[in-house]
Amino acid sequence: MECRQCATPLDRPGDYCLVCHTANTDVVVLELGRDRATVSCIAEESVVGQRTVTTTPEGNDSDEAAVVELRNFAGLIADEVRRKRPEEVYVTGDRDVIAAVRGQLHYEFFRVEGEDPVQRVIDRQGEAALEVVDAAPAEKLGGSHSTLIGGRSGQRAIQTVAGHPHVKKVIPGPIDAGGSSSRTGVRAKATRADNNGNVRVLIRDGSSVQENRIVTTAGDRELGEHVRADLNEALREAELQD
Repeated sequence: MECRQCATPLDRPGDYCLVCHTANTDVVVLELGRDRATVSCIAEESVVGQRTVTTTPEGNDSDEAAVVELRNFAGLIADEVRRKRPEEVYVTGDRDVIAAVRGQLHYEFFRVEGEDPVQRVIDRQGEAALEVVDAAPAEKLGGSHSTLIGGRSGQRAIQTVAGHPHVKKVIPGPIDAGGSSSRTGVRAKATRADNNGNVRVLIRDGSSVQENRIVTTAGDRELGEHVRADLNEALREAELQD
């Protein structure tokens, strides 16, 4: 493949051109399995390149050899993304691999679901981009209820949600102490988006539950569902979901 700006031959399809400093990939889609990853490069709503990275998982997840192997696997995937310098990165697949790759890249990851993630991302390229809210999490908190459930873990859940770039406002609700008891500590979950693309995050601590309204920039249910998936993934990574 040649650079779309200066026609310089590229080492790999979709690589950033170091001659004229032009990106030849707009979006990267990462389909991440525990032993195989596919890196797809999209430019102008077409796939311009794909590369497969493989590994052989070693031992138990807690073994040093397994930790090193996963880190190296994630490093190879991250290197592929860095070669492209895309505007956006979409991801689906194994949670541990996603977390490992995220730790090596300075990109926000957008979740993508479906049987054909690459085509889903291509279809979304024609949609209006979601507005990014450039504000600190603390600035997004509002509403008349200032008490948060769950102590430090509850605050961490709210900070995790408020830190999402497509969340405009977090409005904590009243605490209901009449729910069923949870023995797994503080847990949080984003519920199905409404017609305006907004969601609610339920935080449970023992028998107490707090419903928090989350105002997003989505605007409709379909885009709100993408934000919801991102929020639940972030809460899982924060160890606030099973």
